[in-house]
Amino acid sequence: AVPSRAEPCRAVQSRAEPISASMGVQGCLRAVSSYSSPQVVVVRNGHLGTAYRALQLLVLLYFTGYVFIIQKGYQEREMGPESSVITKVKGVTQSPSKVWDVGEYVSPPEGGSTFSILTRVDVSPAQAMETCPEPAQPPCCRQDPACWDLQCRAPVPAGQRTGRCVPQAGGTGKSCEVLAWCPVDGGSISESLAEMASQFTVLIKNNIHFPRFGFSKGNIQAAESGYLKSCMFNTTSALYCPIFKLGFLVEQAGEDFAELAEKGGVIGVIITWNCNLDLPDAECNPHYSFRRLDPKGVSASPGYNYSRFAKYYSWNGTRSRVLIKAYGIRVDVIVHGQAGKFSLIPTIITLATALTSVGLGSFICDWILLCCMDKEQRYSSRKFEQVAPG
Repeated sequence: AVPSRAEPCRAVQSRAEPISASMGVQGCLRAVSSYSSPQVVVVRNGHLGTAYRALQLLVLLYFTGYVFIIQKGYQEREMGPESSVITKVKGVTQSPSKVWDVGEYVSPPEGGSTFSILTRVDVSPAQAMETCPEPAQPPCCRQDPACWDLQCRAPVPAGQRTGRCVPQAGGTGKSCEVLAWCPVDGGSISESLAEMASQFTVLIKNNIHFPRFGFSKGNIQAAESGYLKSCMFNTTSALYCPIFKLGFLVEQAGEDFAELAEKGGVIGVIITWNCNLDLPDAECNPHYSFRRLDPKGVSASPGYNYSRFAKYYSWNGTRSRVLIKAYGIRVDVIVHGQAGKFSLIPTIITLATALTSVGLGSFICDWILLCCMDKEQRYSSRKFEQVAPG
């Protein structure tokens, strides 16, 4: 039998297949074990060289001055400390009718981070639970006695109607009788507590904790037990004596005490703890700032007041009360801050970012050279080597 011409071709092809596979493996090994370096082209241009060095200098100044020194990019940070606030108010003041102590003008009495100090009250006359005429005069009581009973049984805010029409107090008409705290509408008398309120002292005790670093500190550090009895807050000489006069808080917030006491308002005491834990603990100190939190000069519900509340007492065996609408100064203590400490990981990340950003100058200068200055494509022919596949 005569062999066909295809058989030698098949033999050659079969012998070439292992060779191609071997060459492919060798090519992959060479690609993995090789290292390529970009070609460096030196461009002698005074303007471009100056811009390149200026960009490098700006990047180095930014990372050295701002990122490392100001922002402390080499530190691990924890934002927002765990915090506790305890407050205590002391002082006595007087209104035209009585003397007010802490138990009466501070609300709530628990001493938390938010509390109110009364500076003006509207006091109603004494009231007792009994029946009396309703202030309003329903039409049925004036016109048709047959509908008195129906009209005078409808519910009203003043109290519970009894279903009877009775003569109005001090008037000629008639009105529905109600079972309520009488007199229902006796007006009110306004009394100011602001005479000595500016001298009230406010103790603000604050403790903070950064759990990530296991660091705790408070805003009271006294070597003697009686230190707080005689000190008063001062930024330079008594930073760790957090006792403030109420007038001082209002003044630091930029408000007039007499005006604020008349209409009421909200004062924020902001305590900021920014702690660099690479330094000694004594360098971590609280910073106090004060500002008014409620909008000033609004026409709808200006100032700060809260709903009427009652004071009860017994008079000649009769349970009586007075209603009080209170205006006052509300104090909100707000604590925030951050702590930082050296850590290797953020340091490496910041350094890598800085070194990478230095190359920004080369990118910008290459773009300017290729797009704006290389008219004859001389730089691009040196920078980029074109190889045709074949």
